[in-house]
Amino acid sequence: MLRTLGLILAGGESPALSVLTAERTEAAMPFGGKYRIIDFTLSNCINSDIFNVGVLSQYRPRSLHAHLGVGRPWDLDRAQGGLRILHPSPTPEGGGWQRGTADAVRYNLDFIADQPVDAVLLLAGDHIYKMDYSPLLQLHAERDVDLTIAVHSVSPHEAYRYGIVSVGSDGRVDSFVEKPRRTTTSLASMGIYVFRKSFLMEILARGDETDFGRHILPKLIGRADPRFGKPTVMAYHFQGYWADVGTVQAYYEANLALLAETPALDLYDPEWVLHTTSADRPGVEIGESARIENSMVSDGCRVFGHVARSVLSPGVYVAPGATVRDSIVFSDAWIGPDAVVDRCIVDEDVRVGDGTHLGDGDDNTPNRETPNRLNTGLSLVGLRTRLPAGSRIGRNVAIRPRSPESAFGSNKSVESGTTL
Repeated sequence: MLRTLGLILAGGESPALSVLTAERTEAAMPFGGKYRIIDFTLSNCINSDIFNVGVLSQYRPRSLHAHLGVGRPWDLDRAQGGLRILHPSPTPEGGGWQRGTADAVRYNLDFIADQPVDAVLLLAGDHIYKMDYSPLLQLHAERDVDLTIAVHSVSPHEAYRYGIVSVGSDGRVDSFVEKPRRTTTSLASMGIYVFRKSFLMEILARGDETDFGRHILPKLIGRADPRFGKPTVMAYHFQGYWADVGTVQAYYEANLALLAETPALDLYDPEWVLHTTSADRPGVEIGESARIENSMVSDGCRVFGHVARSVLSPGVYVAPGATVRDSIVFSDAWIGPDAVVDRCIVDEDVRVGDGTHLGDGDDNTPNRETPNRLNTGLSLVGLRTRLPAGSRIGRNVAIRPRSPESAFGSNKSVESGTTL
């Protein structure tokens, strides 16, 4: 295998996830109960024998840094290589915040130059998938090319969310269009790029483009760039499960898809272990009156009510008489007696008061501030919010983090389509 440096891009803002990323980067979002989204990319690196990894952070990095620590869960706490967190800071030349994916990598060219590697593997930290990078790197080495792009087929209706490529019969990438309104192909870039190290450093040092998808790749592919000629860019087709969970609906569906009888993403595969930072919590407690149906319940949860078709992260408490259905509940949330949580995503350390109805009624009015993002009946509750006892929260509601009980007024109700 090529000597490889893995760089995980985990610093972008994700406004399409609404209040769920108000105080964290998307890579630090919980997924599948006990995991964080970045765990999938990190575990792919380790399972592919890549132990030289840098994580590029920027937006709201505190929870991400706390989760990564020194990299011990992924066997990356090493004297040689290991995990390095690369966060932007002011420079004498006036550098500071990074303006895009290419700008983030350009900011760390000195770090890349110091690494004794042949290839740089650029990875997105906000995708859900299990992938052995070894065949990709082997193909890149055999072809001896400047750049290899991993591609995956997507639904034509979702093509507008991705960089769409066309590939010739010889495997060469002929065109790259970032998030097209219309397209005749549905082959999407996975945001996984293998660069020849010298080529990557050259294009970033000579140019000032800020983003790979919007700026650099369209210039490199399909026509000669006067600075570098016409580089050789090839495609690698990945056939396994891959999901971009960058919208509320995609994130919700990917979580609940884990509850299928035979899920497309197998979290229990002993041949491909998913590593994460695991808190020291006791086992699940299931009360005498509890009923759990087709759900995923993590360590430290205490369930005395009814949970159906839901995913509970560690430490969630469901009181007697409470009902949680078709929902995702993050760590240490407290669901009070006789409360109902229906088609909601409830963030960490939220307290749902006694008798509260969250996701109440049949009014499916889209969210007024973000009608294109919240329109399927899902309601979101930001972290550490306190919902007063007896409150009524409608559909397509977004409640910002740390909202106190006083924010809900005397009638304790929030109508559908509201952002509070």
